[in-house]
Amino acid sequence: MLLKILFFPFYLVWSLVGFLFNLMGRLISGVVGCVLLIVGIILTVTVVGAVVGVPFIILGFSLCTKAIFR
Repeated sequence: MLLKILFFPFYLVWSLVGFLFNLMGRLISGVVGCVLLIVGIILTVTVVGAVVGVPFIILGFSLCTKAIFR
């Protein structure tokens, strides 16, 4: 039960990525993932944007990973 609660945020993110992947398709998903990854890295360089940049990096990496390996 405790593990289910701990992994619930990861399940939500992965479900969102899966939904976006099915909605957009493989190629568009990879492009959007790379764009989010680059924007997240640029925002993370600025200390103020790190709060938004890190989730962008995670979402972009997840989209790119699903586009390549699915």
